[in-house]
Amino acid sequence: MRRSAKDTDESAKKVTRRGLFLGGSMFAVVAVLGARMRHMQIDQADEFRLLAEDNRISIRLIPPARGLINDRNGKPIAGNEQNYRVVISRDDAGNVEDVLNRMSGLLPISPEDFERAMKEARRRSPLPIIVADRLNWQDVSKVAINAPALPGVSPEVGLSRIYPRDTDFAHVVGYVGPVSDSDLAKLDEPDPLLQTPKFQIGKIGVETWMESTLRGKAGNRRVEVNSVGRIMRELGRQEGDAGADIRLTIDADVQNYAQARLGEESAAGVIIDVTNGDIIAISSAPSFDPNMFVRGISYSDYNILTENDHRPLANKSVQGAYPPGSTFKMVTALAALEAGVINANTSVNCPGHYEVGGRKFHCWKRAGHGRVTLERALTESCDVYFYDIALKVGIDAIAEAGRKLGLGVRHDIPMSAITDGLMPDKQWKLERYKKDWVIGDTVNASIGQGFVLTSPLQLAVMTARIASGKAVTPRLIHSINDIATPVEAAPDLAMSAQFLKAVREGMYSVSNSQRGTGYSARIDDKALRMAGKSGTSQVRNISAAERARGVISNANLPWDRRDHALFVGFAPYDAPRYAAAVVVEHGGGGSAVAGPIVRDFLLRAMSDGLPPLSAYPASQRNRIETMHKKLILRDAEGHLPESSRA
Repeated sequence: MRRSAKDTDESAKKVTRRGLFLGGSMFAVVAVLGARMRHMQIDQADEFRLLAEDNRISIRLIPPARGLINDRNGKPIAGNEQNYRVVISRDDAGNVEDVLNRMSGLLPISPEDFERAMKEARRRSPLPIIVADRLNWQDVSKVAINAPALPGVSPEVGLSRIYPRDTDFAHVVGYVGPVSDSDLAKLDEPDPLLQTPKFQIGKIGVETWMESTLRGKAGNRRVEVNSVGRIMRELGRQEGDAGADIRLTIDADVQNYAQARLGEESAAGVIIDVTNGDIIAISSAPSFDPNMFVRGISYSDYNILTENDHRPLANKSVQGAYPPGSTFKMVTALAALEAGVINANTSVNCPGHYEVGGRKFHCWKRAGHGRVTLERALTESCDVYFYDIALKVGIDAIAEAGRKLGLGVRHDIPMSAITDGLMPDKQWKLERYKKDWVIGDTVNASIGQGFVLTSPLQLAVMTARIASGKAVTPRLIHSINDIATPVEAAPDLAMSAQFLKAVREGMYSVSNSQRGTGYSARIDDKALRMAGKSGTSQVRNISAAERARGVISNANLPWDRRDHALFVGFAPYDAPRYAAAVVVEHGGGGSAVAGPIVRDFLLRAMSDGLPPLSAYPASQRNRIETMHKKLILRDAEGHLPESSRA
C-alpha cells in the first residue's frame, strides 16, 4: 500500500524533531563532560597532580636475616624468630599524630612508644617507623581490618634475635639492641639500614665484635602506594644477603655445666684446649638473660642487675683483673730457673718469715716449712721460698717470664672489655708513679700480690702454656659459614723443657701428694689425674699489728672483705689436653673453694656427660652425687627442666 504525500511529510517532521532532541541531549552531555573535564584539568589541576604523585612507587629496604651463632657442635646459641609488627610511613600517613591516636584505640601503644614514634617521624621521615612489635595475630588483624582509616600504616612480619640458652652465653655472645645516636655517630658514612627505626645491632660480646659479619646486606622492594598510604602491589624485589653464620669453639653442654657449677657465686672460670687454644667454656657468674635487653628491659629489672653486689652484668672471665696469689709462683720459679739462679734441687730455709731491710714478710704458715726445694715449695705453697728466689732473679726477669706465659697481655678474642691485666716491672712503676722499684715490690710480686693483676682467661692461657710447652693462643671463632678459621701451630714457648717439667711435677704434687694444698680436690682416676696450683689473694691490707694479734679468718669477715679464691690446673697429667682456671671473688681459700670447681671443670671437659663418680675420691662420692643432682642442667636441645623454670 502506497503512503500518501501527507503521511510522508508528517513522518519526516517527527524524525527531525527526534533527531534534534537526541542531538541536543548529546550536545548537553558533551558540554557537561567538557565543563567537568575543564574543571578537573584546569581548576583542580593542582589537587589532582598531588593525588597522582601520592599514588606513586616507593622503594623500601628489606632488612637481612642476621647470621646465626652456634656452638662447636652446631647447637644454636643465637637465632632469629619471626614476630608481627606494625609500621607507619610519615609521607603516606599525612598527620602522623592523628593516625597514631587512632591506632591507640586498637593496639596497646605505651606513652613512651607513642613519643618515640613521633620523634622518629620528625627525624627520619623517609623511613618506615615501627610503632609496635612482638604483636599477636589478633592485634595484627585489627590493624588490617581498619586499614582504610589508617593511612600509611601496614602490618609486617619481621625477625627478632633470640637466645635459646639465655644465661649460659650472656657474657660470651652478648646481645643486640636498637641503633643509638652514638652508634650512628661512629659511622664514617651513613648507612640507611642502620637508620631504620628499631633496627638492632650487637651491643656487647660476639654480637658486637662480629657485627659486620653477622649483619648481612639489605635488599629492597619496589611497591606502589596509593593516595591514602596503602600498598597496592609489589612491583619488584631484590633480596639482600643474610649475615654469615658463626660457629664458636665453645661446647654448649660444657658451658652449661660450668655456668651451673659456678652457681650464684661471684666467680669466673675458663676451660681451654691446650693443643690448639680452643676455648671450650668461658663462664662468669652470676649471669643474666640477654633476651630481656632484646625485648626492652624494664627499669626495675635493670636496677636489680646493677644493684647486685655480685655484678651479674660484668664479664669477670675477661674483664676481671685479680691478684693471682700463689698461682703466680710458677712464673717466679720459671724465671729463676731460666736465669740460672736456682735449679730443681736448690733449697731454701723457711722459718715462717723472710726479713729484708728490717721488714718481715711472713709465710702463710706461721711456724714455717723448714728447708724446702722447688717441688715441695710448690706442693705446700711456701711463700718464703719464692721471696728468696725472686730477690735473686729480679722483677724484670719475672715480668718477662710472665709475658711469655700470657700474663699482662691482651688476648685478642671477640669479647667485650678484655683486660690487659698488669705484669709490672721497674720501668712501668717509674712511668706510672714516678717512683723507683723497691725490694718490697719484688717480694710482693713473687707470690702474685702487689701490682700484679691477671684475668681468669690469662691464668688459663698461662696454665695451658706450662702444660704444653707451646705458646698457645686462645681462640673463640671455630668457623664462619662452615669455613674453618685458620689455626696456626703454636710455636715453642722459648723456655727449657727441663724447667717446665720441673714446674709441672710440682703442680702434680699439689693435687696428688697428701701434703699438697690441692689434695682434697684431686682426681682419683689415674688416667685423668690433674696437676694444679691453688692461690689466695688478699683484697685488704693487713697491718703488722693485726698480724701480731692473729689475722681474722675469712669466715669472720664481711663478704666483700674476704680473700679471693683461685685455682689453676690441667689434665690428664701424662698427656695434657685441657687447662682450666677459676676465680671465686671473696671465696676465701683457693684450695678449698676454687680447687674443686677446677677439678669438676676438667672432668666435665674430658667426659661425655656428667663426670663419673669413679673419678672422685671414694670419701667424696656421696657428696658429689648430691651436688650433681642439684645442678640445673639443660637437656640435649638446650631446654631447662620444667621444675627449674620460673
